[in-house]
Amino acid sequence: MIFGKYINKYYLRYGWMLLLGIAALFVVDRVQLIIPELYRMTVNGILYGQTEINGVMTKFDMNVLLDNICRPLLFVILSLVVGRFAWRICFFGSAVKMETNLRSVMFDRCKELSQQFYNENKVGGLMSLFTNDLETVQDCFGGGVLMTADAALLGALSIYKMARMNIWLTLFALVPMILLGSVGTIVGKNMTKRWDERQEAFSRLSDFSQESFSGISVIKAFVRETRELMAFAKLNRENENANVRFVRMSVLLNILVTLFVESVICIIFGYGGYLVHTGVFDVGLLIEFVGYFTSVIWPIMAIAELIDMRSRGKASLKRITDLIDTEVDVRDRDGVSDISEIKGDIEFRNLTFTYPGAAKPSLTNVSFRINAGESVGVIGKTGSGKTTVADLILRQYNVDDGMLFIDGHDVNTIPLDTLRRYTAYVPQDNFLFSDTIERNIAFAVDGYTEEEVKDAAELAGVHEDIDEFPEKYKTVLGERGVTVSGGQKQRISIARALMKDASIIIMDDAVSAVDTKTENVILNALKTVRAGRTTVMIAHRVSTVEDMDKIIYVENGTVTAVGTHEQLYETCEAYRKTVLLQRLEEERSEDINA
Repeated sequence: MIFGKYINKYYLRYGWMLLLGIAALFVVDRVQLIIPELYRMTVNGILYGQTEINGVMTKFDMNVLLDNICRPLLFVILSLVVGRFAWRICFFGSAVKMETNLRSVMFDRCKELSQQFYNENKVGGLMSLFTNDLETVQDCFGGGVLMTADAALLGALSIYKMARMNIWLTLFALVPMILLGSVGTIVGKNMTKRWDERQEAFSRLSDFSQESFSGISVIKAFVRETRELMAFAKLNRENENANVRFVRMSVLLNILVTLFVESVICIIFGYGGYLVHTGVFDVGLLIEFVGYFTSVIWPIMAIAELIDMRSRGKASLKRITDLIDTEVDVRDRDGVSDISEIKGDIEFRNLTFTYPGAAKPSLTNVSFRINAGESVGVIGKTGSGKTTVADLILRQYNVDDGMLFIDGHDVNTIPLDTLRRYTAYVPQDNFLFSDTIERNIAFAVDGYTEEEVKDAAELAGVHEDIDEFPEKYKTVLGERGVTVSGGQKQRISIARALMKDASIIIMDDAVSAVDTKTENVILNALKTVRAGRTTVMIAHRVSTVEDMDKIIYVENGTVTAVGTHEQLYETCEAYRKTVLLQRLEEERSEDINA
C-alpha cells in the first residue's frame, strides 16, 4: 500500500469495495486452513488405521473418507473459487476506478498548465506518467491492499493454528521471518532509488522516440538514419542498465526470501522430527503443521512483494504528485471582473515582456492601440517580437499590471475563459487533430451544420481541395494533419478560426504557405465576414497587410511605426526598405517564371 495526498481519498471513496474484498479474502483464508486438517486426518488414517475427528478417535474407512474428507474438500474448493473471484473484482475493480479518476485529475492539471510548462517538459516524459507511472500506482493500490490484508489475515490465522499445536516450534519458525523484515526494509529503500532511475531512463527513451517519429521525414531527407539509430541505441542501453540495476535488487530480495523460508522449513523438519520421535507429535500433526507454515509462506512472500511494489509505487507517485503540484502560473486571480462580452479593443501601454528564462526582453516599451472592429497588420523581421504580441493578447504568458488592456480592462482582471472564448487564433505551427476535416473546422463550435462548415472552408479557400478527397469533409486526417499539404493545413486552420466567429481573430503568419491568388481570396473574404470585428494579421509579406486599416511595424522588440501602408512608406525608412526588397524579389521571381 502507498499513501499520498492525491491517493488517500480513494481509500475512503472505494472503502466499501475494499472492505467487501477483505471479507471475501477472510472467508478464503479461513477455508484454506481446513486443508491441513484434512491432510492430517488422511495421513493418520492411512498410517494407523484410525484418525481423530472432532476430538474422537474414529476408525478410518470409506465412509469416513467420503463424509469427513472428500465432502469438506469439495466445499473448500467451491468456497475458494467464489471467494477469490469476489476479492479480485473488489480489489482490482477499485484500483481501476482509482486509476481512471487520478488520470482525469492529471489531465485536468495538464490542461491548465501554461505554454511555458510544455516548453520545458517533453511530450514523451509526460506520456510515461500517464502510462508506466500510473499503472504502477494502480498496482500498488489494489495489489497493495490485497497483499497487506492477506498477509495479516492468513498469517495471523496460520500462526495461531501453529501456536496451538506447539509454541516453541512456532517461535523457532518465526525468528528468521523477523530478520527477513529488517533486511527487506533496507533493500526496499535501494529499490525505490533504482525504480526512479528506471523511470527517468524510460522517459528519456520515450521522448527521443516520439521526437524521432514526428521528425522522420526530416531525418530521411538529411540521411541521418544512422546517427539517429546510434543515439537511440545509447538511450536504449541506458534504459537497459537502469532496468538491470532494479532487477538485481528485486532478485536479491527474492533470494533472501527464499533463503529464510527454506531455513525455516529445515527447522520445522528438524525440530518437528524430534517431536515425532519423542511422541509429542505424530506424523499427521507434523504434516498439518507444515501445511500451516506453507500457508504462512505466501504472507511472507507478500511482504517481500509489498516492499518491492511499494518501492516502485512511491517513486511513481512522487512523479505524479510533482505534476499535479506544478503551479499554474497563468490563471485567473482572485476577484476578476465579471465581464460577459469582449468587443475587441486592444491597447498596449509601455509593455515590456521577457520570456521566462530568457536573457533579454522580447518586447520593450511597446505602446499601440487597436480599436474594436479594426483590421490591423503586424509586420517586422523574423525574431522582432510579432508572435509575442499574439501570445500576450491570448494571455499565454503573464504580463505586469497596467501594461495590456482589452476593452479598457486590464487583461489580468479578465477571466481567461472569457478572453479566449471571444478570441480566435491561427498559430504559425498549425495543429490539426487526427479526426475528420469537418470536426477539425468545427472544433470550437458545439452545435453546427455541414453548410456552416462548408461556408467557413470556402472563405478560407480550401473547399475545392477538400471536395477532391474521396471522403470529402469526412476524410480522417493523420496525426497532426500529416495527410494534407502545408497550405491545406494552414487554410483548414483559418477555416476553424473563422467558424468560431469571435470578436477578435489573431492570424500569425497564417497565409505564408499559400500562393498570392489564394492569399487574395482569403484576405477579401476576411474583409467581408470580419467587418466590424477586430482582426490582427501578423505577417512577413507586405502584400498581406498593405490594405489593412492600420499597420504596426515591429523591430528588435519595439514598435517603430504605426499607420496605414502609405503613411509608413513615407515616414518609416525600415518599412519602406522592406517594401522595396519584397517588390524586387517578386520582380525577379516573375522574370524567372517567364
